[in-house]
Amino acid sequence: MHEQVQEYYGEVLQGSDDLQTNACCTDDSMPRFVKNALAKVHDEVMARYYGCGLVAPEQLKGCAILDLGSGSGRDCYVLSQFVGESGRVVGVDMTDAQLEVANRHLAYHQDTFGYSEGNVEFHKGYIEKLDELDLPDNSFDVIVSNCVINLSPDKEAVFREAYRLLKPGGELYFSDVYADRRVPESLKSDPELYGECLSGALYWNDFLRLAKKAGFADPRLVEDRPITIDNERIEQKIGHIGFYSATYRLFKIAELEDACEDYGQVVVYKGTIEHIPEVFELDAHHSIQKGKVFPVCGNTWRMLHDTRFQEHFDYIGNWDNHYGIFDGCGTLMPFETDTQGESSGGGCC
Repeated sequence: MHEQVQEYYGEVLQGSDDLQTNACCTDDSMPRFVKNALAKVHDEVMARYYGCGLVAPEQLKGCAILDLGSGSGRDCYVLSQFVGESGRVVGVDMTDAQLEVANRHLAYHQDTFGYSEGNVEFHKGYIEKLDELDLPDNSFDVIVSNCVINLSPDKEAVFREAYRLLKPGGELYFSDVYADRRVPESLKSDPELYGECLSGALYWNDFLRLAKKAGFADPRLVEDRPITIDNERIEQKIGHIGFYSATYRLFKIAELEDACEDYGQVVVYKGTIEHIPEVFELDAHHSIQKGKVFPVCGNTWRMLHDTRFQEHFDYIGNWDNHYGIFDGCGTLMPFETDTQGESSGGGCC
């Protein structure tokens, strides 16, 4: 499967227009500051990027970031502007043709961004075999990935390695494709379906199980959308399965519980995170307005207090009293079932 993916992304595809579906695309609506950063990336790097959107969580200044499946380096070069010269971005990819493009423009971006030293580096490797790259344990603040984990033949190893490499309080923030059921083995062997990010997609509930097994106790859905295939030939092969593009954030916090428990705690957002002065969106169910008292479960408290977001909130309450499960917590399938926004479940996370 590695060889098939390398051929598909190194030779078959020459740009995003060669993709046969929109499965490998995240939402292409992005804020102005991200578009400004993209405008500084070399044209060849942009041309050899396969997809849309960009996975960029908040508060990255000075962070060490690992990009799984970095391709031509587009996201790495954007993120390098957000972490600044004091931070660093490491990209990992298995495709020689993509890595050649990424490495060719290291000096260009260093000069463009005005950094005296480069803060980006690329490594050839497999995202399920990060232990072969001599990357130290607990060395990254954030790990990102943009529609690549579905291409790995050993997704459990990807989550396990990500947990190992993250610092305590760090997070895996990534977009990927999920299925509403387990994809049959007969379809997984189709190179086109696999390369189009469809037949390698995890059943959403299997993803949750793998994430929790790796140590990410409370996966948080940030956003999602149904995938439209819009290709009759591919639709005939796999159209009976529903697919979703979704962004999740997984925190490495040992104390997280497996459910949202209520301790009577509240937080108040100070409005001090760059580019988001009014509302902080932790996930799809936590839109925290500046200055407003916001009740949270114990897990959400820790996701704010025990991470790089700590200084941007005031915290009220403690762990002395437990009031049961947090009101409204729990869901069935987490994704929107159609474009009209009718959800299959509800709850805080």
